[in-house]
Amino acid sequence: MITIKDVAQKAGVSPSTVSRALSGKIPVEEKTREKVLAAVKELNYQPNALAKGLKEGRTGTIGLIVPNICNPVFPSVSRGVEDVARESGYTVVLCNTDEDVNIEKEYIRKLQKKWVDGIILATSGRQSGHIRELKESGLPVVLLIRKLEDKVDAVVIDNNKAACQAVSYLVRTGHRRIAMVNGDQRLTLYRERFQGYLRALKESDLDFEPSLVLEIPDHGTCYAAMSEFLKTRPVPDAAFVASDPMAVQVMKAVKDAGYRIPGDISVIGFDNLEFSPYLDPPLTTVNQPLYRMGAAAADRIISLIEGKASAPYVRVMDTELIIRNSTRDRR
Repeated sequence: MITIKDVAQKAGVSPSTVSRALSGKIPVEEKTREKVLAAVKELNYQPNALAKGLKEGRTGTIGLIVPNICNPVFPSVSRGVEDVARESGYTVVLCNTDEDVNIEKEYIRKLQKKWVDGIILATSGRQSGHIRELKESGLPVVLLIRKLEDKVDAVVIDNNKAACQAVSYLVRTGHRRIAMVNGDQRLTLYRERFQGYLRALKESDLDFEPSLVLEIPDHGTCYAAMSEFLKTRPVPDAAFVASDPMAVQVMKAVKDAGYRIPGDISVIGFDNLEFSPYLDPPLTTVNQPLYRMGAAAADRIISLIEGKASAPYVRVMDTELIIRNSTRDRR
């Protein structure tokens, strides 16, 4: 491996002169700089980015930890992070935890040892002590999609408000027996969406019926759980589903049980993923600005890394209910 000493020997200067000539931050005579650049080219010298970064206090690297890259939410988010990071000269290291908090903790330790400049984290959310420790370590951290507390920077949406708006829409269009198919309520976002569901019922003077709520910790079992729900519980006239991937399974279960969408049961999802308009029927859903959320998280982490921000800030981005053909007006 060619070293800076080899370049210095070739150019007939000291290693410190080579370092100054390549950094561009300290003036070097033009003739000397040209000799150094000629030696670099001839020897095909590649500076050690990590060593340079450690010397300067930065490596130009951001860690991005996501809970499940197979979840269609996270490719869009990750693209937003990467695009903004790349434009600002940063490289993104992607880590997938499979919703396992122990893997999440291990990735955090590894990224800290790799000298990343900051971490963007869509946490599994079932524990928070290690995230507080990360924040207290001084390494910049931004939470994405899944918020813990206001003391940690985050980019999120108002899940309670978005869920309330979706369920209120169903009430306004004549639905009265509204089921909710929810994810694992140990995750803050699903708790908040459930609270929005309850809020909409209360504001509409509808009684809450526990039998209309289906909680599914493992999304892969949603089809089977919904099929059993339709066999054993009173059939709803609408279902508010806490994610689009679960809504796909709910719609299939509803159809396979012999019900029409939206003729018998209206369905609303949550995410507005790329496939949502192409389902049969096209899915009414809450739009999360996923790409923009990733971009905003990257903007924020870079501001923290470069000392342009200090006080913790939680950015709440707007959502929108997209009306398609999976719901109908029953009035």
